[in-house]
Amino acid sequence: MTSTTTAHTASPVAAKLSTLDRFLPVWILVAMGVGLLLGRIIPGLGAALDSVRIADVSLPIAVGLLVMMYPVLAKVRFDETGHVLADKRLMVTSLIINWLAAPAFMFVLAWLFLPDLPEYRTGLIIVGLARCIAMVFIWNDLACGDREAAAVLVAINSVFQVLAFGLLGWFYLQWLPELLGLPTTSSEFSFWAITLSVLVFLGVPLIAGFLTRTFGEKVKGRSWYEERFLPKLGPWALYGLLFTIVVLFALQGDEITTHPKNVARIALPLLVYFVSVFAIGMVVGRVLRLGYEKTTTLAFTAAGNNFELAIAVAIGTYGVTSGQALAGVVGPLIEVPILVGLVYVALWARPRFFPSSAERRAI
Repeated sequence: MTSTTTAHTASPVAAKLSTLDRFLPVWILVAMGVGLLLGRIIPGLGAALDSVRIADVSLPIAVGLLVMMYPVLAKVRFDETGHVLADKRLMVTSLIINWLAAPAFMFVLAWLFLPDLPEYRTGLIIVGLARCIAMVFIWNDLACGDREAAAVLVAINSVFQVLAFGLLGWFYLQWLPELLGLPTTSSEFSFWAITLSVLVFLGVPLIAGFLTRTFGEKVKGRSWYEERFLPKLGPWALYGLLFTIVVLFALQGDEITTHPKNVARIALPLLVYFVSVFAIGMVVGRVLRLGYEKTTTLAFTAAGNNFELAIAVAIGTYGVTSGQALAGVVGPLIEVPILVGLVYVALWARPRFFPSSAERRAI
C-alpha cells in the first residue's frame, strides 16, 4: 500500500503503518455506513448500480475492484516469483488449506450453525468454495507479507477456481449431504461465469501491473519506479477498496438492514471461519518455518474469500432476492473488518514469533 516504517520496536502496531493505512478500520466502517445509508435513502439506487454488469458483477463494483488491485499488482517484482514456485512446502500447504481444509471447515460450520436455514447454509458453503483473488492483496500488503508469493498463490487459486468450483459445489451441496443422509441442494454453476470472473478481476489488473512495472523500469529504472512512482500509485488501492465497499453495501443495504437477525446468524459461523483459518495458516507456517512474510501470505490467502464470485454465483443460480445471495452479501460485511483486525494481529505477532524475519521493503 503506502510507505510504512520498518522499525520493529515495542511501539504500538498502529505506528508501523502509514497515516493513511493506520486508520483503515475507521475508513472501512465509514464506507460501510455510507453505503448502507445511501442504499436506504435513495430509492432505486441499488437497481441503477446493478443495471450494467461485468462478469456478472455490478459495473461500479467491477471498476472499484480493478482500481483496488492494480496498484498492488504493480508493486510485485515479477522477476522474483521463481523462488515462490520453488518453495514446495508453501505451494502444497496452500493448496491443502485452500481447497481441502477451508471448504470442508465451512461445510461443517454451515451445518452446525444453520441446520434449519437451508438457503443461508447453501450460501455459506458457496462462500467457502470461492477462494480469494482480490482483497487478499490489500491485507497481505498491509501486513507486510510476501507480494510475489501472494501473486503466485492467487494465480494458482484462480486456476483451481475455474477447474474445481463446479465440481466442489456438486460435492458439498449434493454428493456429501446425500452420503451423510442430509438434504441436498442444487449446484448448477456456470463454468463460463466463473472463468470470466477470474479473467476480469485477476487477469486485467495482473497484466496491467506487469506492463506498468516492465515499462516503468525499462524507461526510468527500478529505483525511480519503486521510490517515486509506487508511493504515488499506492493510495489508489485504498481508494478502490473504499469505493467498492460503499457500492457493495449500497447495493445490498436494504437486505442487510431489514433482516438483522438473519444477518447475525450468518455472521457467527463466518466469524469463526475467518479467525480459525487465519490462525491455522499462521500456525502451520510457523511450524514449517516458512518465515513471517510467506506465513502471513499463506494465512491471508487461506482466510480470504472471493465474495464477488460467491455473490455472482448465488444470484445467477438462486436469484437476487434469495437467502443464498444474502449469505454472500454478509460475507464481506464480516470479512472486511475481521481481516483488517487480523492485519494488526499479524503485525503484533511478527516480532514475537518471527524475530528473525527480514524487514519489509518500504514501498
